[in-house]
Amino acid sequence: MKLSVALSNDETGVDPRSIVAQARLAEELGYAGVWVPDHLLPPEPYGDVYGGVYEALMLLSHVAAVTTRVTLGTTVIIVPLREPVLLAKQLATLERLAPGRVVFGVGVGWDASEFDAVGVPFSERGARTDETIDLIHALHRGEGPPENRFFGSGAGVFEPRPSAPVPVMVGGMTGPAFRRAARVADRWQAFGLTPQEFRTKRGELDRMAAPRRIAAGIMLSRESSQESVAELLVRLRAYDAAGADEVTIHFGPSAQTSAPMTEVMERWRSDHQL
Repeated sequence: MKLSVALSNDETGVDPRSIVAQARLAEELGYAGVWVPDHLLPPEPYGDVYGGVYEALMLLSHVAAVTTRVTLGTTVIIVPLREPVLLAKQLATLERLAPGRVVFGVGVGWDASEFDAVGVPFSERGARTDETIDLIHALHRGEGPPENRFFGSGAGVFEPRPSAPVPVMVGGMTGPAFRRAARVADRWQAFGLTPQEFRTKRGELDRMAAPRRIAAGIMLSRESSQESVAELLVRLRAYDAAGADEVTIHFGPSAQTSAPMTEVMERWRSDHQL
């Protein structure tokens, strides 16, 4: 099972260089990837519920410039709030800056007030997400955009095209999220599930996606600064046993993450003789 880090992009007062330093440390320690959240106009302060203070793809473009190996992922872009052609171009540009390292994590959103704030109908979020994913795939392959209900004709030249397909990661555990993952995803990411619940959902997704196999992971937050590394490792081992391919860990405020990030990876690598 791979370990990745959810960057602390949920602190309004934090210097972005602190977040970038966290990403560089994650790479140096051997974490598989770094992931950032996305919210445009949340109705409450950024923090425990809402992340995405610094725009996800711009932040990752800078991280791409100072790293060489880690996966750069979004967890998750609220797709129906984004203009799809611009989003396709941003993703393709990022992939050209960091070939083979970009994962497009997608979600439909869950807070109606954030949709109201940018003038997007909340009831259309699922359909907009599906059609945006299809449009991005077509543009990245050099094809004309498919017929759609929400966006323009897309007539014109689309460049750059990514050097390799950008994998899609679907986040969420609802029926529509599972159907979306089974149809288009290369990865699925859960949150808030116990290891046994994860095992059950993983099996359900495997049946829906067969014969394709979709990599499955989960996002975890360190329960508090009082949760010891030993306790966190117990949880990680439980998800490993439940069949997770990757666990992405949010360690907390960026200024407090260096020590636990280091200890977790050192002990994980020692356990697995990596």
